[in-house]
Amino acid sequence: MGDLLQALMASVSPYNLLVCALGVIGGIIVGAIPGLTANLGVALLVPFTFAMEPETGLIMLGGIYTGAIYGGSISAILINAPGTPSAAATTFDGYPMGQKGEARLAIGTATLSSAIGGIFSVIVLAFFAPFLAKQALRFGPPEYFALAFFGLTIIISLSEDNMIKGLISGVFGLLIATIGMDPVEGVMRFTFRNINLISGIALVPLLIGLFSICEAFLLGKSTTSKKDMNEIKGRLLPNKEEMKRNIGNFTISSIIGTAVGILPGAGASVAAFVSYNEAKRRSKHPEKFGTGIVDGIIASETSNNACVGGSLVPLLTLGIPGNAVSALFLGALLIQGLRPGPDLFTGNNAKIMWIFFAGLLVAQLLMLLFGLFGAGYFAKVLFLPKPILISYILVLCVTGAFAINNNIFDVGVMFVFGMIGLLYKLLKIPASPTVLAIILGPMAETGLRQSLMMSNGDPSIFFTRPLSLIFIIIGVVSIILPLMRKKKNSNLAD
Repeated sequence: MGDLLQALMASVSPYNLLVCALGVIGGIIVGAIPGLTANLGVALLVPFTFAMEPETGLIMLGGIYTGAIYGGSISAILINAPGTPSAAATTFDGYPMGQKGEARLAIGTATLSSAIGGIFSVIVLAFFAPFLAKQALRFGPPEYFALAFFGLTIIISLSEDNMIKGLISGVFGLLIATIGMDPVEGVMRFTFRNINLISGIALVPLLIGLFSICEAFLLGKSTTSKKDMNEIKGRLLPNKEEMKRNIGNFTISSIIGTAVGILPGAGASVAAFVSYNEAKRRSKHPEKFGTGIVDGIIASETSNNACVGGSLVPLLTLGIPGNAVSALFLGALLIQGLRPGPDLFTGNNAKIMWIFFAGLLVAQLLMLLFGLFGAGYFAKVLFLPKPILISYILVLCVTGAFAINNNIFDVGVMFVFGMIGLLYKLLKIPASPTVLAIILGPMAETGLRQSLMMSNGDPSIFFTRPLSLIFIIIGVVSIILPLMRKKKNSNLAD
């Protein structure tokens, strides 16, 4: 306890607190601009940490990581453009809330949820990292395939209103995911000899096009009157009844986010979709999800921010980066002379780590403070004159799509998927199954093919490994329950 108190005191020293605050603010700005992901923000800051003390440099990187993951929710709520891929699920309820004049409440809910998920994951990181990292090592190709299979079954839940259209959307996403280099054999597929497609369709330009460019087109056509400016003076946080109803949502989403974050390669996007589906499945009113309720924002934002601490668990204990951001953390650690592994938690290194953990905790609190303070100001974006708002959206989207790879081809991809998103709107096809399939398709394909290679083509490998079997059973249940619910509702209607 003494070491923890000393670490907290060190983390709130004037210099460390200033560095952390700058990191969080910078992260929020980067995350809120579509295309400028947490990867970019951390990568830009790594060189600035060379001359800092190890703990100070890590606190700055932790601050921008925390701020960027949260910042993605701001643009998701205001302009239907996920600032980061992990905020894609936040658009389902966040944007409808903004359109109903509840943007302030949506941003406040996202801020509170992000802080709760982040604090939970930091506590887990600080006290249970070595044990959890060992459990993550039990995941092999069969387990990753089973996890991806379970994730893909969420398409059924996301498409309960029209499962045929949802499945069409999901299959289209799986087809898009096959473009690029074969993950096992390394040959080119469906690239049409275009070098820009070797790595497949970039996810961020696709998301920007599918959600935000499409919305900009529709804003130009819309004839709705300007909202009353007084609407931004509404509630900032969920009321007592909403908080009580979502205690389980906060808890389960935090656990899912941290657990998925620990698994290398899974990512916050997967965690957000899984948590959203779980919250919808457990809800007494699942039909309200997607219409603009706080429950959906709580699920996605609690979960994707819980991935922050979770992704650092395998990095710090095993030296295995959980995602691109933690890979940048690995570089920063090595530059400071810190080698991940058991020795990182002994001697003087242990003191550095405790200060870093305390700094991450402070970053969550600062994010909560800045987010709640700025919620009303962020919401004013919705009250810009329509021509200015459309121009603002288009400029941000083009800049973000180009910034990913500094490639004008990605801007073209963004506009193509903007047209596809517009077609989806006209035909009332949900876009979320496409996104989920694109995210999980490569994981499912790689896991399936590697597993069958391990077993010489015997599919029983998926049913003889306990973790794999559990995920497959949960996936089958996730398919059956929505079908039963739909049948029950149709019988009641008759």
